[in-house]
Parts: sequence; structure tokens; C-alpha cells
Amino acid sequence: MSHLAVSEWGRIAVLDRPGEGGFTRPQANALIAAARAHSLGGDEGTTILRDHFRHLTAGQMVGVIAAPGCSLEIFPKIDRLDIASSEGRRTVRERLVRMLDVALGLDIGDGAASAMARQAEGLLDILIRLFADKLLTEARRGLPRAYLQHEDDLPALRGRLNVVRQFTAHAVRPDRLACRFDALSSDIPLLQIMKACVLALRRHARAAETVRKLDELRFVLADIADVSAVALPWQAVRIDRTNRRWEALFGLARLFLKRDWQATHHDPSAGQGITLLFPMNELFEAYIAALMRRILRPVGLSVETQGGRMFCLIEEGDEARRRFQTRPDIIIRDRQSNAPVAVVDTKWKRLSPAIEHAKHGVSQADVYQMMAYGQLYACPDLTLLYPHHTGLGSGPFATDYMIHGSTDRLHLRSIDIAQREVGIAADLATMFQRWRAQNPLVTK
Repeated sequence: MSHLAVSEWGRIAVLDRPGEGGFTRPQANALIAAARAHSLGGDEGTTILRDHFRHLTAGQMVGVIAAPGCSLEIFPKIDRLDIASSEGRRTVRERLVRMLDVALGLDIGDGAASAMARQAEGLLDILIRLFADKLLTEARRGLPRAYLQHEDDLPALRGRLNVVRQFTAHAVRPDRLACRFDALSSDIPLLQIMKACVLALRRHARAAETVRKLDELRFVLADIADVSAVALPWQAVRIDRTNRRWEALFGLARLFLKRDWQATHHDPSAGQGITLLFPMNELFEAYIAALMRRILRPVGLSVETQGGRMFCLIEEGDEARRRFQTRPDIIIRDRQSNAPVAVVDTKWKRLSPAIEHAKHGVSQADVYQMMAYGQLYACPDLTLLYPHHTGLGSGPFATDYMIHGSTDRLHLRSIDIAQREVGIAADLATMFQRWRAQNPLVTK
């Protein structure tokens, strides 16, 4: 099994014969086929991998893509973190796990993420081990149960009599009673999903300790019905106060089994492994939005992602059809009045220092888009947020512009993703201080 790691937009050599530092042509073809089959592959799989004959180029995706006999781990391209060394790979993998934890609400914890990133061989190993550890801990505390309706033929009445069955199937059997009754059972949709996830991951776990824990979980869940991945009752699961501690596990199961926001791709019939990919643009947005919620909730502000949904144009005429709907990445609102305080668009792109580009490499289309947001949402504070790199200086990058003919302001800001959440939260809190000073709606 060949396993390689590369940063997004990085190159992977295609070799004439098996060797270190690249894939053979059959392996490369298998990875390209997996990329084409993926829901995020786009045109011929080029959004994930591009084939240049002598090398492959990774797209702006992060995660793991697997094919028969080989797999490729794609890391985010984070400044100051180099994956050339094993230590660098562990550090970047740790940051990626932390971003997934915060963005998807996996409840891993900073310490656990760091420890797992330094012990496991890859991202998939980390997530499988995390799932096994958390599920085993919760199972030892007790499995959730619910009252389920049963029908059975019993010698004594239990619950209610099934009159139709009693006077048809048992018309000549007075010793048997067709009963309908409720019984407390653990064979519920939530645990059916947990068992399906355990069985799926058991085929792909590599670490001996993880395999042992998954086998123990198979024994613990032996009485739970086996349900195929395509028939799992996702809609029937209800997370409430009685099973709140299972919420993170339910999210992890979604990650492995269900094609959702995170674009999980898994074919149980193929022995090729699990392909688990995340668009870096969306992951960066979800990560920043989750951190903003932590910071702004106590001060009376709410964070809305991919919301707004206002239209730019309305056709003249009787039907007045609306056209060109907008969905800003992040809208900061005052919780009392629901009025927009700021609009933030996250861009997983590289800003240029002024010495290289007078406009800092900002796309003109992005500027027009932000101006439209300011007009539609009556919001004077607009921010384009980029990942930081050393070329922008030692501290967070900050440049402000006035928008011609209005009082609106457009701000360019950078966030250093290489630092811990404490530092990122401090930088975002500084942005909040600016919003509070400039916007009279913020009262707390």
C-alpha cells in the first residue's frame, strides 16, 4: 500500500517503476478515476487531481483520497508549516484536525488532537481512532434506549391484543395470543448508525489498538440490527437532552458514512479505502464562523453563514421575478434588532504585499461583490478575510478603503492559521472591537 502526502496545489511524481516519492502510472490512473467518481471531482476530477502525465497536481481540497493499492493525503497550504519533514506533517495534520473539530463540532479538544496527530500515521487513522475511543467511552457509560413497538405471539396477553391477527392466524389456537406491546430497546436508529460505522471502519483501520477497540464495539453492539449504508435511518435520529453526549459521535458517523457538507465519499463495495475530502474554501469559512460564534455570542451578536439570500435585481413587469441571489459567507447581526453589523467574506487565497501589487492581488470581482453586499444589506462595514503569510509582515495584515459615494468601508484583514485558537480568537476579538466602535447598533 503506497501512501504519500502533499500540500494543496502540490505535485506528486508519476514514476516508471515503484519507488519512494511518487506513484506508478497504474496507481496514478486509479487515483484519477477515484477523483472523477467523487461528488466534488468536477470536470474529469480536476478539482481534486490533475494529470500532467509525468506528475499529478492536487487541487484546493484537503483530506484523503484512496484507490486500490494507494492513497494520497492532501494538507492545507499553511505558511510557516512545511510538510517536507515528518514533524512538519504532524504539525499541519494537527492544525487540520483542529480546523475540522471546530468547523464540524466534533468535540475532540485541543490536547486530544495534538496527541493523536503525533501518534497516528494519517488523518484517516486519527479520525477512526477518535471515533472508536469516543464510542467505546459512551458505550461503557450505557447505551441509549427507547420504547419500540413490538408484535409477537405469546401464551399470555402483553400490551394490547392484535384482534385481526388473533381471529385469523390464531382462530383455532386459543393458547396463542397476538400481542402488540412497547418494550425498552437499544435497537434504535442512532445505534444502528453507530454499528454500521463500526463495521465500515473495521475494514479500513490499520493500527492494532484501533482494530481491537472496534472489535470490542462489535461485541457491545451485537444486539443492534445490521442496516446497510444506503438504508440507514438518518432522518429518524433525534438529538435531545437525553442523548446529547452522543451528538459528536453522530457527527463523526456522518463524516464517514454520509455524503454531506464535508463531501464524504465511500463505496462500501470497493476495497479501496475511504475517500474523505473537504473543499478548503468552505472549511476555512466554517472554521472562522465557528470561532466568531464563540467570541460574539456573549456580547449580543449572532453569526449567520451563507444566509441573507437577498436578490440583486427584480424584473420590471407584473411578475417581478427576482434574479441573482446573494449568499454572503458571514453576516454579523445584532441579536436584538437583527440588523447587520458587518459582512465578512472569507477567501482562501494569497494576499500580496503592496511592494508586489498595489491592490494586494484582490480580485476586482470580489470588490464588486462586497459593494453589492453593502448596498443590499445596508451594512457599512465590509471585510475580506484572508489567511496570513510571512510576506505580509509579522502581525495581522490590515488595510482599509472608503467606498466612493458612500460611508461604507471595505477592510482587508488576514488571520494566521498556523497559530493556536487562542491567538486566532484574539485577532477576531480585535475586529469585534472595531465593529463595536464603528457601529452604534452594538450596545454590549
